[in-house]
Amino acid sequence: MGKRKVLNEAHLKELVMPQEGELFGRVIKLVGGDNIIVKSSDGKVRTCRIRGKIKRRMWIRDNDLVLIAPWDFQSDKADIIWRYISAHADKLEQEGQLEGLNR
Repeated sequence: MGKRKVLNEAHLKELVMPQEGELFGRVIKLVGGDNIIVKSSDGKVRTCRIRGKIKRRMWIRDNDLVLIAPWDFQSDKADIIWRYISAHADKLEQEGQLEGLNR
């Protein structure tokens, strides 16, 4: 087995839209490990966990736009499903889909 390849932003061409039960979020603070504090589009501040599928493929920094899926049994926690590149974040902001999330 070789090392996992870290993808750069040029490989992330697709625009993933939220499905049912998923929300947009803005990263507030990196806590450590897999945990990140995110302000979601419904106004709540949640502790989010980076899913294993994207853990080593996408680097997440402060103020990034992410897609989160809140947990059913604990509403103050969520999983991070996707990180948007800056071009996609700008496009979503121009379309008005990021209500309640400011930079």
